[in-house]
Amino acid sequence: MDQKLLHLMHLVSPALPVGAYAYSQGQEYAVESGWLKGDGALAEWISGVLRFSVGCLDLPVLLRLHAAWAANDAEKVNEWNHFVRANRETSELLLEDEQLGQALQRLLVSLDIQSTIEIAAPSSFVTQFALAGVRWQISSDDLIQGFAWSWLENQIAAATKIVPLGQTHAQQLLVQLMALIPEVCAKAKQLSDDEIGIGLPALAIASSLHERQYSRLFRS
Repeated sequence: MDQKLLHLMHLVSPALPVGAYAYSQGQEYAVESGWLKGDGALAEWISGVLRFSVGCLDLPVLLRLHAAWAANDAEKVNEWNHFVRANRETSELLLEDEQLGQALQRLLVSLDIQSTIEIAAPSSFVTQFALAGVRWQISSDDLIQGFAWSWLENQIAAATKIVPLGQTHAQQLLVQLMALIPEVCAKAKQLSDDEIGIGLPALAIASSLHERQYSRLFRS
């Protein structure tokens, strides 16, 4: 039996002990501030971040890191790790990325997944995610879909607590937005190196203000 699908399911499981459940990526402030009160506002927020942040930064970089790890190319691994960290627009988002990356790195070491490549800066989450994909022989296409699914599921879980959403409404929203994943992944595969990056001012503002939010459940 092919174990690749099982390894991917393991990697994207919400039970993976990396602490992703603790982050909302600005959603908590957006809800608290009243930005997401209108009909469809929450879906628009999440889909916008999926399309123009995850889809235009994390996924195309994940593809390049997958190729770099497969080729054992230390220079490219470090180059793209630096790049994705430099594109985190607030200290909170950068800290989230580093902490998730370090947690996944520790987990992979415990599972005997290591590399001789030395990463010169704190490892991004996508850097370690790509390493796991290569070691478990998960295709790059499946890996980016899994990453997008995991991110989306975490956003819906956050909304369930923050908005709050009922369980049925949350599942309806998840099914609605998961339909975007193939399109987002297809676009990510088409982006050239010069086209990779994000530009979501509202996300950056929400994250910056969340750092000083008086009462909060999430770390971003």
